[in-house]
Amino acid sequence: MHIDVTAEVLLSQLGYSKNDHILTQIKGRMDNTNGFDKFSKHLISLNDKLKHMNGYVAISNSEEYFKIKCDSNDSEDILKEFHDEVLHWSDKYNVGIKKLDNKNVYYILGRS
Repeated sequence: MHIDVTAEVLLSQLGYSKNDHILTQIKGRMDNTNGFDKFSKHLISLNDKLKHMNGYVAISNSEEYFKIKCDSNDSEDILKEFHDEVLHWSDKYNVGIKKLDNKNVYYILGRS
């Protein structure tokens, strides 16, 4: 099955309310992410896998990237599972990521 990941599809799948400002941001992140079309459908799957860990894929407000984030969690096991899942996803789909120091946040840089 082929999924065409448009800005509108991504907006919906990531749980954003539809408005012109958010749509413009998503389109900008898609354009800024090298090779986005090669892994975009897997980004939606990653978002679904992270939900039980309080993790999700979102638009960064401070950078022109998508980010992968895990909200505060007291369980070291869940945090380890989050980081392991993000690294596995990155390796599997050959997507560059950058972890922010002292935070459970990664920027999605794209494919090289």
